[in-house]
Amino acid sequence: MLKRTRKQVQGTREAQRVGGATGSRTLGGGSLALAWDLARGRWGSLIGTFLALGLAVGILSMTGLVFASAQPQVPGRYARAAVLVKAPSTGGEVNGLFYPDRPWSPEQVRSLSERLGRIPGVAAAVPDRTFYAQAVIGGKPVAGDTQGYLWPSAVLAPYRLAAGRPPAGPGEVVVSRALGLAPGRQVTVLTAAGPASYSVSGTVAGPGLYFARARTGGVRVIALVAEVSADITAIERAARAVVGAQGLVLSGASRSATEPLSDVRTRWFGHQILSGMAILVAFTAVFIVASTFAFGVAQRRRELGLLRTVGATPRQMRVLMHGEALVVGVAGAVAGVALGTACAPAFGQALVDLGFQPRGFAVQIQLWPLVACFAAGPAVAQFGVWAASRRAAKVSPLEALREAVVDERPMTAGRWAFGALFTLVGVALGVFVAGESDSVVQYAFYAAGSLIVGLSLLAPAVIPPLVRAVSWPVRSGAIGLLVRQGALTAVRRTASTAAPVLVTVGFAVLVTGMVETNAGANGLRRAAAVRADWVLAPQGTPGLTDAAVSAVGGSSTLPTTVYAGDGRPFSAAGVADEIEADVIAGDPQGLRGSRTMAVAEWAARERGWRIGTVAPVTFEDGRSSRLTVVALLRNSPADVLLTRQAVRDHDPSALAGPVYLATPAAVPADTGAVVEKVTDRMAGIEEHEDKLVWVFVLILVGLSVGYSAIAIANTLLMATADRTADLRVLRMSGATTGQVLRTVALESTLVVAIGALLGIVVAVTALVGITAGLTNMIGMTVGMILPWPVIGAVIGICLLLAVAASLIPARAALRPADPARPFTPRRRRDPCRSV
Repeated sequence: MLKRTRKQVQGTREAQRVGGATGSRTLGGGSLALAWDLARGRWGSLIGTFLALGLAVGILSMTGLVFASAQPQVPGRYARAAVLVKAPSTGGEVNGLFYPDRPWSPEQVRSLSERLGRIPGVAAAVPDRTFYAQAVIGGKPVAGDTQGYLWPSAVLAPYRLAAGRPPAGPGEVVVSRALGLAPGRQVTVLTAAGPASYSVSGTVAGPGLYFARARTGGVRVIALVAEVSADITAIERAARAVVGAQGLVLSGASRSATEPLSDVRTRWFGHQILSGMAILVAFTAVFIVASTFAFGVAQRRRELGLLRTVGATPRQMRVLMHGEALVVGVAGAVAGVALGTACAPAFGQALVDLGFQPRGFAVQIQLWPLVACFAAGPAVAQFGVWAASRRAAKVSPLEALREAVVDERPMTAGRWAFGALFTLVGVALGVFVAGESDSVVQYAFYAAGSLIVGLSLLAPAVIPPLVRAVSWPVRSGAIGLLVRQGALTAVRRTASTAAPVLVTVGFAVLVTGMVETNAGANGLRRAAAVRADWVLAPQGTPGLTDAAVSAVGGSSTLPTTVYAGDGRPFSAAGVADEIEADVIAGDPQGLRGSRTMAVAEWAARERGWRIGTVAPVTFEDGRSSRLTVVALLRNSPADVLLTRQAVRDHDPSALAGPVYLATPAAVPADTGAVVEKVTDRMAGIEEHEDKLVWVFVLILVGLSVGYSAIAIANTLLMATADRTADLRVLRMSGATTGQVLRTVALESTLVVAIGALLGIVVAVTALVGITAGLTNMIGMTVGMILPWPVIGAVIGICLLLAVAASLIPARAALRPADPARPFTPRRRRDPCRSV
């Protein structure tokens, strides 16, 4: 404790009185200029904050440009259609599943087409009918091109016949020129029924197969081809009058609403990655900036006391801190925007290669995302410095008399309150996740984020007992005593260094543990569902044809989509044999003909359906029927179960799922199917899924570790530079250079151990809720799986960074020399001399 005499107190009051008349005018008239001068004077301690903000703005700029560029595109095959009439939007994404819009009924299609075709300026109104069709070349299905069209739809595309003529009969087809087939050749085409031989009547310079006639599903788009020099605006206005509430009329760029569902799904997954990156970056950047500025205020109490002594008011101190943050934020934003703009094209192409953006996607440099991300830099800095500025405003002028840096009240009332609040919210969310079956991952992240913030705020209170527990093995000896007491004395320094380790280890354990635990749950679910050694699986096709299923004498579900009376989509499946689901009520044996259905428990609860309820249902071909509910199911393979024949009658393009077999069976080569062991099939599926998931995981963990590197290095560099005199005193007191460096290294190791322990506690708390939620979801006990090699690697990287960031400046400060050499500190520029 500092002893103050009456004379010292009077001198301080006099300085305050005089400073109030002169210094306050200096600060009030040029607070930003003083902030700039202070920032330049201590640029070394702000370099970490600059890097954190620059990296954050760079990643936000990169993701913002990709997000702004990842907008729906007008399908190329509608290039010649001036106006598109689309069925009302009733599908889209529902709980991660994607459904097409409800098609029009055949009567609506005929009526709309006739009336739209009579609009002045319309050359043709073409109902666009699509269905599954895939060419087989050399015994293998041609990958990627799986769409068939009726020949009238060819007029909508920008390409014309490259050779030959249009198809004239049921046995002819026009194929893509890329297949290398000349007119007159025979080609095998897979449809939902099976392989069939067609004669190539012509070729086009574009994708797709065009038929004279074929069984098709429902119509969702009617394309209007305009006459030359027709008024498109007038056609659009007249089409709206014809369609009314039966559809949406689109022209120009708005035609992108007809983008293929596969591209919509791919872009949605890409958006999840971009959103995860942006949220993690913003959260971590604010966390690091707040931690760095808070630690800086604790180190600069004497400097801030001098400013208070010359008359600076608390408000001016807050303005000064916000001014420093503004300087660093603007500088980081400039560097970040430049970095993000340069890296965005390569990042966009990487997303395409990984399957998170559709083919043909390219980043377009736009101004508004860059302006928004530039503004994010100063905004994040201001938000992060808010708490530190309030603490700086409370610095007393008497702090200028301090000769030692000792933590005083590291835990304020506000810190106690907010820390306890966030911790309780995190625990409550963890308990909620344990009983939740939907949105488990989302709420688990909320729980982990709340716990991280709560424990970081409570760190000064939590760290002392942890220090005593962790340092127990090295409590004896001079070095152990120094390490232990140094961490207990400088609690705020220990907390500021442990915070980034807590964030990094917490997120790494949570994300990797969540992936492994979820993979284990999926393995349990697959193992419970599969009771066979062999499987008939599609090879290069989206699913199995009827011919492939019949070839092995098996049966499988036939997936499709049905729509309730209000257009709400539901996944449906046609079944032929015993239903593999838990029966809650009713009798699945009553599922017969085309007028019955069995429904999942949650769907029945949502719609108010009971046994015997007769509900209107629309099928894939647009036709509607009234079906009777005969059973309520739990763990159903689809929301609605129908007979297999009912699905085939209404969805001629439906492809079957895998068929499980007790023994291997032969299958024709041109059916696009193969018989293989179940274990091999499952391994292939898991490998593909794991690849995509782990790409996402590595991105998040990599960002977290990168930010941890910046935060740990910056905090320890600041702390070690501020302790130069203390380290030299140890050296002059008889400690060898090696002993001093070992002390510093052990202090860093202790801090990393505490941060890692708190991070693991946070993650395990959230993972307990995830495992309980997954157990409720699949009805089987799911065990928590932690990938310890990955966790160990992350902790090892944090430890290596911490030790290096503390030893390098400590070694430079000691300068190996004779212990008797007198201590002569280097002169440093006084950042307060302008005051």
